[in-house]
Amino acid sequence: MLRKLSLALAVSCASNGMAWAADTPLSTKTDLVSVYQEAVDNNADLAAARAQYGAQKEVVPQSRAGLLPNLSGGAEIANVRTDIDTPAAIANRNAHFYQATLAQPLFRADRWFQFQAAKDVNEQAALQLSATEQDLILQTAQTYFNVLRTQDNLASTKAEEAAFKRQLDQSNERFDVGLSDKTDVLQSQASYDTARANRILAQQQVDNAFEALITLTNRQYNSIQGIVHTLPILPPTPNDAKAWVDTAAQQNLNLLASNYAVSAAEETLKQRKAGHAPTVDAVAQYKKGDNDAFGFSNPSAFGQPYSGDVTQTTVGLQLNIPIYSGGLINSQVRESYARLDQSEQQRESLRRQVVENTRNLHRAVNSDVEQVQARRQSIISNQSAVEATEIGYQVGTRNIVDVLDAQRQLYTSVRNYNNSRYDYILDNLRLKQAAGTLSPGDLQDLKRYLKADYNPDKDFLPPDLAKAAAEQLKARP
Repeated sequence: MLRKLSLALAVSCASNGMAWAADTPLSTKTDLVSVYQEAVDNNADLAAARAQYGAQKEVVPQSRAGLLPNLSGGAEIANVRTDIDTPAAIANRNAHFYQATLAQPLFRADRWFQFQAAKDVNEQAALQLSATEQDLILQTAQTYFNVLRTQDNLASTKAEEAAFKRQLDQSNERFDVGLSDKTDVLQSQASYDTARANRILAQQQVDNAFEALITLTNRQYNSIQGIVHTLPILPPTPNDAKAWVDTAAQQNLNLLASNYAVSAAEETLKQRKAGHAPTVDAVAQYKKGDNDAFGFSNPSAFGQPYSGDVTQTTVGLQLNIPIYSGGLINSQVRESYARLDQSEQQRESLRRQVVENTRNLHRAVNSDVEQVQARRQSIISNQSAVEATEIGYQVGTRNIVDVLDAQRQLYTSVRNYNNSRYDYILDNLRLKQAAGTLSPGDLQDLKRYLKADYNPDKDFLPPDLAKAAAEQLKARP
């Protein structure tokens, strides 16, 4: 009966010409690292995040400008009409002047704290961009392995459909020779119809998975390399939840960004408080224009054309002491206190989430290790159960429902096994992301276990399971 299982795989492979990996040249199969590079170059979300950081980092030079010299120039042309009662006279002349003003802030506490807050905002934005880049690593892996997951699911579903089709043919043959009744045929037909509908849905899921890969990278893919069954399934290193939590507290990128958000809020509070402080500026001004532009009067020359210019140079200090601004500064201080409290609470909430996620993912990886081993053994047991049930059906101790259920359980165990493998891979990457250690090197490590000629219709099952099932069945009394 183990021969029949292998035959089901062969039939399903030969009967479906739409298998994604079948008959595909190796040169067209894309690996995980290549997909990631395409995502880095073409992903729209990452490009938007980079543009956002490019905009946010400009807050530093903008705030620094408030501490640097400011040079301005200007000119004015006006018509000046002057009336004098005694002696009665009217003068109507055009006045003009130009000027240059240089101002250097000497004491601007509010601008200094604004500059410090801007630097913290810049660091926060840089870490947020790094978190987005790190998230793209995980997103690439999730999308890539989802394609493999759906391909393996399709392969097992096609094998299941072929097995039920063969069972239907056998039921018809047995009915024709009077060895079974119509009920067996109808039961087999129902199972085959369900398996066929599941195969159609599985094919759609493969198409959808490839579509997600195209959305991620803006590139078309026909086939990708699969993961071999010899991938080591090992507990996390170190296998200590506290060590992972401590690493996350120090390196989680989003958590580090939240620290800078709190620092920026603290500096902003200082800036608002400094609104009560006096300001001191050094000011130098050069102004040149005609007599009327400066408002001077020359009675002896009044009414006569005056062609001379007046030059005025001013150098000094300007002191400004805020006294009352309608309660604006006090309101801004209260607002900043609330914003600081908000950022601190958000950081604490994020810290708790990071701790929770890290612990949960550490448990998940350890659970995945046991799941993969258990699911693998489940396939062996179900293979043996299928053969034993078919033998029982042949001798009359089992009915067709038992056979169909055993086959259904077999292919369910195959899908569960493959899902547990991909869950293990992704949970490992998620754990590293939570700890802040995820890097492109992790994808490079996985690339070593990719199979260039991977064909889901042949490789969705470990090659040694049929032999293991035969040994297990033989060992039974």
